[in-house]
Amino acid sequence: MIEFDPFAEEWVAYARNPSYSLVEKCLKLSQCLEFQSLDIGRYVAEINSLGRNLREHVPEGRNPAFLVSMLNEYMFDKLGFEGNRDDYYNPRNNFLNTVIDTRKGIPITLSILYIQLGNYIGLDLRPVGFPSHFLVKNSEELILDPFNGGIRLEKADLDNMLKNTYGNSIKFNPEYLNEIEPRKILIRIARNLKSSYMQSFNYGMAMHCINMVLGLEPEDPEETRDLGILQARLLQNGKALDSLNRYLELSPEADDVDYVLDLIREIRDKASR
Repeated sequence: MIEFDPFAEEWVAYARNPSYSLVEKCLKLSQCLEFQSLDIGRYVAEINSLGRNLREHVPEGRNPAFLVSMLNEYMFDKLGFEGNRDDYYNPRNNFLNTVIDTRKGIPITLSILYIQLGNYIGLDLRPVGFPSHFLVKNSEELILDPFNGGIRLEKADLDNMLKNTYGNSIKFNPEYLNEIEPRKILIRIARNLKSSYMQSFNYGMAMHCINMVLGLEPEDPEETRDLGILQARLLQNGKALDSLNRYLELSPEADDVDYVLDLIREIRDKASR
């Protein structure tokens, strides 16, 4: 049971509302965490304006490959969007408003904008939660990478991406190219932010992100574990024990069970001194 978190509660209620689009939910995340005065409507209007401008310059009735080429030229050459390689792990790369303002982002945020703009020229683009690198597809044969200028990827490219990140521990699985639903996109962004905040020791913001994920996925084992680890770092020992024991209930066969058991013993030892 997580404590009441007004930042998380406000966003979770918004994220669960089907009347809001994915773009609006992403912008609401920005507003709740870092940009309290953010005008969501202004950014939605800006995206719509960019989309309409693209549509005015693209002939109708062309094939997907041609439309992808036109979208790439518009978004990356004319508008100047690009992957933020120099500051990849900056949490602000996960905020859609910052990506729009700076024209720099990471795979997931650039993909969201790419799909949104593609809709204006009739491209049926779908989000793909590929491991470690968010992608977009038009079909099973047309896999695109907005982080790298919308280039088309072949299976060999996907194999190399996995190898570069995971070595030989993960092999390509066709399921990695399945469409990912909006709720899981939002969870992935919140997890990205959690990791970024943890790396900068901003535990308060990391806690908000964990609570946001658990607000959408209350039984998520990974976030339950991370909640316990973070509570332990904040010396909230009783809460940490509850969360870590809950994790063991949710994932009794997890690879890190021994680590979690050691952490529980360590917390108990400190509390008994």
